[in-house]
Amino acid sequence: MAFSGFGDLFFVLLQMICVIVVVAYLITRTASFTRVLDGLVTWKSQAILVLLFGALSIYGTESGITILGATANVRDLGPMVGGLACGPVVGLGAGLIGAAYRFSLAGFTAVPCAAATVLAGLFGGLIFLLSGKKFVGMHGAVLFAVGMETFHMGLTLLLCRPFDQALTVVGGVALPMIIANATGVFIFALIIGNLITERQTKAERDAYLSELERKKAELRIAHDIQMSFLPERLPEVPGLEVAALSLPAKEVGGDFYDAIPLSGQRTAFVIADVSGKGVPAALFMALSRTVLRANALVPRSAREAVGEANALIAADAKSGMFVTLFYAVVDPADRTLTYVNAGHNPPLLFRSGGDRPLELKGTGIILGVMPEADYREETLALESNDLVLFYTDGVTEAINAREEQFGERRLIETVMGCRDHPSEEIVDRVRRAVADFSGDEPQFDDQTLMVLRVV
Repeated sequence: MAFSGFGDLFFVLLQMICVIVVVAYLITRTASFTRVLDGLVTWKSQAILVLLFGALSIYGTESGITILGATANVRDLGPMVGGLACGPVVGLGAGLIGAAYRFSLAGFTAVPCAAATVLAGLFGGLIFLLSGKKFVGMHGAVLFAVGMETFHMGLTLLLCRPFDQALTVVGGVALPMIIANATGVFIFALIIGNLITERQTKAERDAYLSELERKKAELRIAHDIQMSFLPERLPEVPGLEVAALSLPAKEVGGDFYDAIPLSGQRTAFVIADVSGKGVPAALFMALSRTVLRANALVPRSAREAVGEANALIAADAKSGMFVTLFYAVVDPADRTLTYVNAGHNPPLLFRSGGDRPLELKGTGIILGVMPEADYREETLALESNDLVLFYTDGVTEAINAREEQFGERRLIETVMGCRDHPSEEIVDRVRRAVADFSGDEPQFDDQTLMVLRVV
């Protein structure tokens, strides 16, 4: 292709670059290229890449501009990128293809041009090896391209005669070729860098999703284990209807309830709320439940059972966690309820025919803070149609879209509206009332309920 000036030469070389952008994208998306990036080098993939980069080298020659028998071109681009990105085998192979084609065209610069093309692929491959068999990066690749084309020009001056003619050729093509080849390498480097980043991001995303799925599976197992700590079915207590429900805010939570058969047909009913949420709260819940159940089964008073449990929990509560607890022993023989409230939300006793419930307020501090804490117990007589509601703060502190809390007033109104219904229905009514109130707002705390209804 002839040219009338430097501007035409530069413009035609830039046209080559437009083609190179497309070629670079297509080559870097081939399975052979991505396998090399992953370090999975096979002879088949190397052969395919040799042919692709060799074809690019031939295109670089054919699309060049002839000046005094020499061609200003981007022939070295294919071997350079092949060597830099895929190693010496691909670089040298592509260089030999490009060099053979250039040598077949003859011309007084055929020897230095062919030699420079072979060396471009070889040197690029050596840089690949020195970089730990990785692409050297954009800056290194562009600097190599500039240096390689400068070396190409020097080789032409060294080997071509007459020298004056060689000097004229080099003076005409040196700057455009250096800029064009450096620009081509820059484009390849940019696309390869983006591809590497894209693949790293995908690998990190896949690893994150795999880890997330593993943790979800572990949490599901933890949830199943935690649910197994809750009574599979509540015991039948003469003269009582009992129902309970626990809804963790996460896969696992810190609330729990229990019903512990005691001697003399008595039953201990427990509701508790461990500080915090998630796995730490669930682990502390398991500890607290086990300790309390073990102490409840030893013949002793309610206050002694809670006091001993507190001492043991406080000794192990090195993480600063604590638990609020309501512990009530129901004796159906004399129809009494003896309770200890260790800093828990006061359960509500709805008396038959009463307008307002009685709050069963605290009789001691939360568990896990002071090993020597003292607790007192209170005893109440139960009458037919009395109803006792145990709950955790996740029920009353549930919020709606306006950030209003469900509150104790709504809880009382809900129970008063269905207090003559079976215990299971009362629990379900409260659950639905809280859910309707919260709407689409996420549950941020565990919600646990227990209802004892005297029949």
